[in-house]
Amino acid sequence: MTVHLDSTYRAEAIAALGDHEIDVLVIGGGVTGAGAALDAAARGLSVTLVEARDFAAGTSSRSSKLIHGGLRYLEQMDFALVREALKERGLLLDTLAPHLVRPVPFLFPLRHRVWERAYIGAGIALYDTLGGARAVPMHKHLSRTGALELAPALREDAMTGAIRYYDAQVDDARHTMMIARTAAEHGATVLTRTSVTGLEREGDRVVGARVLDRETGVAQTIRARSVISATGVWTDDMIKLTGVDFPFHVRMSKGVHILVPRDRLDLRTGLITRTEKSVLFVIPWAEHWIIGTTDTEWALDKNHPTATAADVQYILDHVNALLRKPLTRADIVGTYAGLRPLMTGASKETAKLSREHAVAEPAPGLFVIAGGKYTTYRVMAADVVDAVAERLGGAIAPSTTADLPLVGAAGYHELRADLAPLAAEARLPVDVVEHLLGRYGSLVTDLFALIDADPALRQPIPGAPDYLAAEIVYAVTHEGALHLDDILTRRTRISIEVPDRGLTAAPEIARLVAPLLGWDPETAESEINRYFDRVHAELAANQAGDDTTANTARLVAVR
Repeated sequence: MTVHLDSTYRAEAIAALGDHEIDVLVIGGGVTGAGAALDAAARGLSVTLVEARDFAAGTSSRSSKLIHGGLRYLEQMDFALVREALKERGLLLDTLAPHLVRPVPFLFPLRHRVWERAYIGAGIALYDTLGGARAVPMHKHLSRTGALELAPALREDAMTGAIRYYDAQVDDARHTMMIARTAAEHGATVLTRTSVTGLEREGDRVVGARVLDRETGVAQTIRARSVISATGVWTDDMIKLTGVDFPFHVRMSKGVHILVPRDRLDLRTGLITRTEKSVLFVIPWAEHWIIGTTDTEWALDKNHPTATAADVQYILDHVNALLRKPLTRADIVGTYAGLRPLMTGASKETAKLSREHAVAEPAPGLFVIAGGKYTTYRVMAADVVDAVAERLGGAIAPSTTADLPLVGAAGYHELRADLAPLAAEARLPVDVVEHLLGRYGSLVTDLFALIDADPALRQPIPGAPDYLAAEIVYAVTHEGALHLDDILTRRTRISIEVPDRGLTAAPEIARLVAPLLGWDPETAESEINRYFDRVHAELAANQAGDDTTANTARLVAVR
């Protein structure tokens, strides 16, 4: 029986916050915070996680959606980071989240004869070797003819040949939410829309935090033997809140991606190519391609980074250098921008700052985890909980998360093997059930139960036909969604996958969830209008020529 992150769960959890002292309070509901909550709960510690907005509302829903070792870090001779990330990739593919993480092929076009094939080939061979056990197929060298068979969209004169290799892909927002759900299964309390307004102290020791329920306005105090800050790009805000110096700071690098329809590029593989700053990916994503990313310094609003016209043009220019038929702005159905939390270093270039992570205890009882990359979230979480365990003392078990599958993983392979009978039993098309298995794993049976109880939930969403009504209901009854934006942007990807960014789908989604969330007609209308305002503000920001103008345009819709 899985924990339902519904309105009843939330109300009871909020009411009980101040009842007793807990072992660990985690601040931040991104992938590292969710991972820390799971790691601590799995060790038998009492845990509460609070997140000011929604699970993965920041960086953890805006990545390239890759689980990878970081091929470019080999050039920086950071072998330890690559080896660690590739080990985590294998764990996610094989054990932890096979329902959410899947292999994806990439083609690396070569532009120079002889030396480049030897140089790049040696790096990719090392990449495969560092990956250890074969979680993905080995790389393969291809002639230009062989590369064009896999990628007819490429110009012949754009390469002399290519190398194909494999990495892995994930829906980052769903994966983060599933980690939080798994933490809840192990006894953690996980709460969104709950802001930290201050830290509780006894002398110089941090003994908890004051929090505000942003849904009701009710303030509470949580007493905790230890507090973990896993706040990513908001780490320096935590520095200001504590009033003490941290041994590190975080700088922000903006990464932008665009989405184009799958039929717009004749490719049977993803692509990777080097740019003057880093790398550019073309990544298969259901009925779309994700293309990105950029790497530019950002010092504006942390909650709502935006893609500018210049960002989009940069991506188009670099991908079009490879294509027979160039992409245009008219091909773009969605854009998104995210902020990388980079540890400060000697370099002024964000592309050169460290992707290593660090753990510190700047005040007794307060632990900060910062830096790192999405793929290594589990290691980061284990490291900060190790530090907490050392401070707490006693017989606290070591981390067990390397062997702890996320909810939905157990039984996934068996259901996947019986796809056709499963679809027949659910009275759904095979391709629909395959889509559901890749989003819910074995929890797909929960959705089938919803449909059995209300056959109308079998219908696709108007304006977003890749999603069923049951998925929208499930987002509220099981996955903790509280607002339209949570559903359209993170539980689903409607906001970036359809040309109107979900404007058609939003009213129907509001109708479905209003009774579940207790919305009266005025509240439902307000939610719809708020989402519409957000979409129009983002589209306006996309037309801006620079970050400052785009930031101003986006903040028009912030309420």
